[in-house]
Amino acid sequence: MASPRPDRVASIMLSWHSLELVSCTTLQTLWAGYGHICAINARATTPEAGKHLRKLYGMGSGDSGSTYPLILKLISPARKSGSNEDEGHLRKMLSYEVEQYFYSEVVPQLGDEIAVAKCLASTRGMDGKEGEEELRGLMATIMLDLRLHFPVAGEKRSVLNRTQVHGALDWLAGFHRRSWDLLPDSFDIDNYVLPPLEESSRRQSTGKRGGDGLWLNGGYTYLATRRKEYASLAEDTDSEWSEALCSISERSSLSIAEMVALFLTPCGRSTESYIHGDVKSENLFTTADGHKVAFFDFQYVGLGLGVCDLAKLFTCSIPLHMLVDDTDEPLPEQLTMRDGEKRLLQRYHMSLLQNRQPGRYEWQTFIRHWETALVDWCRFQASWGFWGNTEWLEARVRSILSDQGWRDWLHQSIGRGAC
Repeated sequence: MASPRPDRVASIMLSWHSLELVSCTTLQTLWAGYGHICAINARATTPEAGKHLRKLYGMGSGDSGSTYPLILKLISPARKSGSNEDEGHLRKMLSYEVEQYFYSEVVPQLGDEIAVAKCLASTRGMDGKEGEEELRGLMATIMLDLRLHFPVAGEKRSVLNRTQVHGALDWLAGFHRRSWDLLPDSFDIDNYVLPPLEESSRRQSTGKRGGDGLWLNGGYTYLATRRKEYASLAEDTDSEWSEALCSISERSSLSIAEMVALFLTPCGRSTESYIHGDVKSENLFTTADGHKVAFFDFQYVGLGLGVCDLAKLFTCSIPLHMLVDDTDEPLPEQLTMRDGEKRLLQRYHMSLLQNRQPGRYEWQTFIRHWETALVDWCRFQASWGFWGNTEWLEARVRSILSDQGWRDWLHQSIGRGAC
């Protein structure tokens, strides 16, 4: 039986809130045909429905005949032949579960200061609602359209301007800071989604259906889920990063890359937060003046150190001149932190600790975490393919790896346990 069309899915879900579909336009097809993202317009059929939507959008009063822009994210992958244990497929399907949980359960707790699309309707928990049978097996979320208040889209693999960079840093600091208040006092691994193959095995053994948590380890590049790429890098003798990152350390049975990954694995530290997991210019919208930013695409949201979000942002979306100040001269083979990079990190760090005790995350500890996140991000790019500020990233990581103080700190941290 064919899956219902996006417009049919939208019509059913809108009816739950006394709304009717006016139009449905596909904006894009998801990677590998996993579904669609559609722009929809809806009309309120009751005064109460219109009032509810206008409240969500922060608008004034309106009548029931008004139309409202919304976004439908519909997950309906084609049936896959062969093993269901394909890690890439599992990662994608779990990521859509995580994202739906985030929009349904976490966003309402973030408050209005963190600009994120609010969820209007979701197939998560749709038991007993009209059209349930027709929608069974699908994942669909209808959310507010960020473009109403944030009309400027970040461009694919492009850099942001200075104002937008500052807006992105402020958003990330606010999101990370706010999540500190939402995390439970005690760390329980059962409340989170494990790496794909581990999560699949857990569900098979326990009968747990899933769909009730964020990733234990935010992002999609961490070593536990990239072992094949890491093995290829370890065997690639033509790459300088094979020996630098993958050879076994003299003082440990682990390589530098493995020690870094072990340190970054969430375990309940007070400095850990929710992280977006895929921070780049194409996953955000900004206001017309660029001062305010709203991120989207939360498929890889989970626990982590906020610096892991910064590592990707700095490499992939921040102009090089904002990191090194002077781009007229070629970058050296090894590059220590320059003033531009330091200013951006200070802005984020100060915003992160707004109204918090300074001892919550001391600057020196924060910088060690930042350096470690850069090494980990370099490991992924070296095994997957470099893009963005490649020369800057490689030069920074060469400098970090040559710093005996950082190496001693990493060994000591692993030796006493990161937590």
